[in-house]
Amino acid sequence: MRPVRFSVIGASALPHVDRLMERSNQTKVAILGAGRGGRALLDLLHQIPSIEIVGIADRDPAAPGLPRARELRIPVTSDMPDLISNHNVSLIMDVTGDPEVEAYLHAHKPPTADILSGSASRLLWELVQHESKLEAELLQSEKLAGIGSFAAGVAHDINNPLQLILGLAENLAEERDLTAVHEQARDIIEAAKRTSAICRDLTRYARRASPHEDVLVSVNGKLDEALKIARYASSFHDIEMIKHYQPGAAVRGNPDELLHVLVNLITNAVHAMERVGGTLTIETRLLGGQVDVRISDTGCGIAQDKIPEIFEPFFTTKAPGKGTGLGLYNVKTIVNKMRGAISVDSQVDKGTTFTLTFPNAESAGQEGLS
Repeated sequence: MRPVRFSVIGASALPHVDRLMERSNQTKVAILGAGRGGRALLDLLHQIPSIEIVGIADRDPAAPGLPRARELRIPVTSDMPDLISNHNVSLIMDVTGDPEVEAYLHAHKPPTADILSGSASRLLWELVQHESKLEAELLQSEKLAGIGSFAAGVAHDINNPLQLILGLAENLAEERDLTAVHEQARDIIEAAKRTSAICRDLTRYARRASPHEDVLVSVNGKLDEALKIARYASSFHDIEMIKHYQPGAAVRGNPDELLHVLVNLITNAVHAMERVGGTLTIETRLLGGQVDVRISDTGCGIAQDKIPEIFEPFFTTKAPGKGTGLGLYNVKTIVNKMRGAISVDSQVDKGTTFTLTFPNAESAGQEGLS
């Protein structure tokens, strides 16, 4: 059999960031084939901290998985022999469907590497697609269930401008002064705009997250957006707000999913203080190439024996009908997908702090970020 060769089209170097676990424990994976199967594997495997994708190879420079790999800063090459032999690869995933490539791999793979190809790789691709669909459905269901708890807050915020519009409209029915008519018309327009903004915020939050949309996201901007949404879920009366934002805090991920994470954590913090009030503190910091997000409350706290369980699906400390038990489970799933970590520090009757840690995607200002 003639040797399989690819001509080199270049590779982007994976940037150094402080990993949230020891790299020596990572499984190094090489992906061969950047078609639909290769792209699906990229989207799954890059979410798993214990896996390092050392590169993806394809002879077709227009293969759909290559732009996705570059977005994720995964090296791209067409030199398959170099990819599988020079990066301490422990698993080679062949989704080319090419018998010639499969035969070459079995003849030339490193002795420490395993191969997943043929029908096994097709089955894995189907499982990846199925898991992605289920994960999206679970997140959307939990999000819509949460919006049900916003009803009272939304009704209150919409009712106020509607009552103003009604009163002004009644005045206009008898108003003869043209100047007064113009002033009241302007007030009606502003009240209608406020109502429209509420509907726009909720519609944006309720929509499905755009699949595979990894972009540079301003953490500070998303926190302010999350605060606007969380105000519908619980009363902020008797709660002092403290914000400490460090400029330039940016992460790479799906903006809709990050918003969901922040809304969930802020809402939980407010609920923990709704009986006696307290202080909600939100901080962002850039430390050692990482972005830290801290959301702290002075509420009821979490018992130490419950902390290991709070990220498990369907676990909740809320009263029946008050929670799905999926909120923190989905939060952790999204944070892991973004190559981040989440930790919690809590004391009963003193409060709770959730800390999110992400690789700092780019030291940048807030302009041009999602």
